[in-house]
Amino acid sequence: MKSLSIYMLGALMGLFLPAQGQSFTTEINEPLQQTTRELISQAHLISPERKEKLVELADYLLEQKNDSVHFNALFVCTHNSRRSHITDTWFQYALIYYGISGYNSFSGGLEATAFHPNAIAALQRAGFSVAFDKKVTNPVVSVSPGHYPVWHKQSKIYTHPVNPKSNFVAVMVCSDADQSCPVVDGASARFSLPYDDPRYFDDTPSQDLKYDETVELIGREILFMIGYLKNQLIISEESRK
Repeated sequence: MKSLSIYMLGALMGLFLPAQGQSFTTEINEPLQQTTRELISQAHLISPERKEKLVELADYLLEQKNDSVHFNALFVCTHNSRRSHITDTWFQYALIYYGISGYNSFSGGLEATAFHPNAIAALQRAGFSVAFDKKVTNPVVSVSPGHYPVWHKQSKIYTHPVNPKSNFVAVMVCSDADQSCPVVDGASARFSLPYDDPRYFDDTPSQDLKYDETVELIGREILFMIGYLKNQLIISEESRK
């Protein structure tokens, strides 16, 4: 794992912003580049029903982008420990990979626990760089596709002050949160995009395999969705000429 410099302590979400007068170039780790290429090539593994949901969400993101300078996505699961962080990470990365600006990404849970070490490890195996204090109960975890940008993530409830209160779409990534939280105050829309919870395989021989499968599944779908969004943005721009 490459060591990371934490440039902004206390930032819990969003893209890292360099200090005034500094400029940085996005760098993607080679293992993550390889993972990305593989996942994009596996779009055929996504079911037609699932693609329909992803396209629906992407179309909504496009519609909102046309109406505002910036728009936010808030990914919600029960504990903000695994799926919401994984989805948030892939969403932020996919925007960079496809060169899309104007969107911000956040995550939260119905309750706060901690960004689970098994989920962190799976993201690292996929090629992301990570750094956090293992002695802290609910640490701020620095995640990056390389050295820059760095996203700082910590488990928190979805109503936490750092999360948006308006101008955002709520994406429910677990069925429990979807059922327990039928209304997300302030959200302009609410989408259900559930994933199975890998926590049921914690401390079993299948643990790493199931977490890797979850990271790959979410990455495959988010890359497909943002790739579709990119194409629609290009079409939209061409139509204005």
